[in-house]
Amino acid sequence: MTSFYHVCFVVPDLERAMHDFRRAAGLEWSEPVSDRIGEWDFRIVFTTGGPPFIELIEGPAGSPWDATAGARFDHLGFWTDDIHQGSRRLTEQGLPPDFSGCPFGRPFTYHHMPSIGARIELVDLGRQSAFLDAWHPGGAPMPGIAEGG
Repeated sequence: MTSFYHVCFVVPDLERAMHDFRRAAGLEWSEPVSDRIGEWDFRIVFTTGGPPFIELIEGPAGSPWDATAGARFDHLGFWTDDIHQGSRRLTEQGLPPDFSGCPFGRPFTYHHMPSIGARIELVDLGRQSAFLDAWHPGGAPMPGIAEGG
C-alpha cells in the first residue's frame, strides 16, 4: 500500500471540468465546497468512490491555485505522519517548498518537483479523519509516509 491518495488539477471552471470527467470516464463527484485560506477564496471537489481520488481546485488569480493561464495538472497528494519533518525531508532532497498551509492552520505543504513540472503535496495524517468524513464517509484509513523511519 502507498500513501499516495490523490491527483489534483487546477481549473478555471470547476463545473466544466467535473462535467468533462463525467462524460469521458464516468466519474462521480462529491458536492463542491467553497473555502478560504489566507486572502484567497477557492472551490474544491473530489471524486467519490475512494482512493485514489481526483481533486479539482478553482482558485483566484495570484493564489496557489491560479488557473488564469489555463487548467493544469497541479500536484500528487500524499499522507505523512509528520508534516514538518516531511517538508524538511523534501527540501533536503532538493524539492523546494512552494506553499504551506501550516501558517494558516492547515496541515499541508506543497513542494516543487521540477522533473514532473508540478508539485508534491504532503498532508498531515492527523487530518485524515476529517478528510474521510467530508469526502469519503465510512472510508477505510489510508497509510501515511513514516517520516521517522
